[in-house]
Amino acid sequence: MIGKNIYEVRKKRGITLSELAERAGVSKSYLSNIERSINQNPSIQVVEKIAFVLDVDLKTLLGTGTDQEKIEGIEGEWLDLAYELKEAGVAREQLHEYRILLEFIKWQQNNRIQK
Repeated sequence: MIGKNIYEVRKKRGITLSELAERAGVSKSYLSNIERSINQNPSIQVVEKIAFVLDVDLKTLLGTGTDQEKIEGIEGEWLDLAYELKEAGVAREQLHEYRILLEFIKWQQNNRIQK
């Protein structure tokens, strides 16, 4: 599981196996063994180094996050916006009001383009 997650995130980031190994300070063969699940129990320190280089939360590599594929598919900017709304005190029940506002903005932009 960990190896597959590392491989998928590495590929999405466009980082080669050699680059990741060098930046994380592990051997290329060791990293390859982790990705291919030959070594299924790397130390937490190694996984933390890899997570740092890949710029992901440790939970992502460990596969303990909730609905991991959806989370990875969402761009960081959108996650930041969601956190900002939450920090600003916007309750989940209020999100429909923001959706209405977004629909209005899209409608307004479409009308400007057509004129």
